[in-house]
Amino acid sequence: MVSAARLLQLLALTIWVGGLIFFAFILAPTAFGTLPSIREAGLVVGASLRVFDVVAVGCGAVFLLATSILFSRAPLRIRGRYEMEFLLAAVMLVATAYIQWNILPSMEIDRHLAGGDITFVDASNPAHVHFDKLHRRSERVEGGVLLLGLGVVFLVSREQASPDPAPLTPPSA
Repeated sequence: MVSAARLLQLLALTIWVGGLIFFAFILAPTAFGTLPSIREAGLVVGASLRVFDVVAVGCGAVFLLATSILFSRAPLRIRGRYEMEFLLAAVMLVATAYIQWNILPSMEIDRHLAGGDITFVDASNPAHVHFDKLHRRSERVEGGVLLLGLGVVFLVSREQASPDPAPLTPPSA
């Protein structure tokens, strides 16, 4: 059971953080650098983010479940490592859900109010101003999720690198 939980924990974390890195450093820059218009790139990136965030929420749930199992089976002296992993991943999950179910739908409303293409309305248009504000917030929140994810990777890697100390045995008399 512990081995399966560990595998699920590592798999979920790898997909989640790896996906964030792929999205931020490969997909978005490539879309905006190669597609013929900002609108088309935005549509591709937005649609990809909506799908990825659902995957990320699933990975977050799996990670939390697996970490809970590992926590419950761990000796008391090392449970703190799982608590910190759980806490950081829970914040990541809440932030990802916030983007998925709050920021992205609001950006879609602004896009609709701008006639479907935010780039064709004046930058002082209220829908455009609000869209830009939400876009900056989305980038910041997603960046925070990535930093927290790297923190979880660090904690999990330390867990692997530092074996449990040998149990204390009473001195022989």
